[in-house]
Amino acid sequence: MYVDEVIVKIIAGKGGDGCTSFRREKFIPFGGPNGGSGGKGADIIFKVDKGLKTLVDLKYAKQVKGEKGTNGKGSNKHGADAKDVIIKVPEGTTVFDNDTGLVICDLINDGDEFVICHGGRGGRGNTAFATQENPAPKMSEYGEPGEERVIKCELKVLADVGLVGMPSVGKSTLLSLISNANPKIAAYHFTTLNPNLGVVKLKDNRTFVMADLPGLIEGASEGAGLGEKFLKHAMRTKVIAHVLDMGAFEGRNPIEDYEIIRKELEAYDEKLARKPELIVANKMDLPEAEANLKAFKKKYPDKEVVVISAMNNEGVEELINKLADMLDNTELEPIYEDTNYESHVIYKFKNEKPYTISRDHEGVWIIKGEEIEKLLLMTKFQEDEGVQRFARRLKAMGIDDELEALGAKQGDDVQILDYIFTFKA
Repeated sequence: MYVDEVIVKIIAGKGGDGCTSFRREKFIPFGGPNGGSGGKGADIIFKVDKGLKTLVDLKYAKQVKGEKGTNGKGSNKHGADAKDVIIKVPEGTTVFDNDTGLVICDLINDGDEFVICHGGRGGRGNTAFATQENPAPKMSEYGEPGEERVIKCELKVLADVGLVGMPSVGKSTLLSLISNANPKIAAYHFTTLNPNLGVVKLKDNRTFVMADLPGLIEGASEGAGLGEKFLKHAMRTKVIAHVLDMGAFEGRNPIEDYEIIRKELEAYDEKLARKPELIVANKMDLPEAEANLKAFKKKYPDKEVVVISAMNNEGVEELINKLADMLDNTELEPIYEDTNYESHVIYKFKNEKPYTISRDHEGVWIIKGEEIEKLLLMTKFQEDEGVQRFARRLKAMGIDDELEALGAKQGDDVQILDYIFTFKA
């Protein structure tokens, strides 16, 4: 099954919990803290495997979840880090954040890898909290939650040359003739439902990869026919080989066909329309081909045209030599600008608060913010010192003062995530 688009939820592993423990040895009544810290949670890593050609494995994995790090133990035994989860994907896989639409990574080379979600750090054991003022802390932390996000994976095949054209113009026949590919060929439209790749080898030992892409029709850039299923795959190619039925076998006008497809390329992406292009005038063995070719060259005198008959294997060697020469002088341009990528640089300003405070219709004060929510989830509320530390951190962040300034009264409910606290002025 060919799958080139998948949406999946990714959850990295939670860090292991820290341990609250004290040395208990004979004749050593005050042995001090010896609780170890938890291990790090599993990262979720995408890695390119050249042998894969589809995203079918991810299609059935609605959710990918990493393991939790091992909890810390007494005697200062730190928990082991969880083993990272490595998801293998094909070359040409782009990963987007499904909520923002920004590119997380674009994986195009064999062996490339990227951490999609980072595992949480391990919670600190009570040994880590020991200070001169408090040499025997009776508190530790839960492990940090792992990152969580919904992603969209999109596969755009990697090929040097992309064969484009209306349905049934002979793209599949041409590919089977000059490469090792065996695409489906039949006398009806849309026999090519998925991209077919073939390796072309020249007599001078140059090689390149050619893709036979699903046929286009008018409105493809807006999803008509196979729509974007074709167009997104053309984005990876260096050169566009535009195949035209010069024999007008089905009664279509080659000039009109060309103009329709050029319009769709431009509507989809300007970068696609700017790619180097070679016109492949196919079916020159048919009676009307010469007249149509003459009309085409008159309308487009600057276009480079190679005439062939794929059915009779005529002009094919000239075609592949020309394509190889074009590839020698063409660099692959990146298909995403820097502005399309997620930025991992966070700028902090003096007046920027790491939280927001609002009030719902029932009068409950609601506090939101990644830092404070993480602090809450890592606090062990069954330990008095942990609760006191949590309260001190809130006060240091200015939350108490801001609640008062907003009109919070003694006894008001304050909510962070699913937890409700009572405000004390």
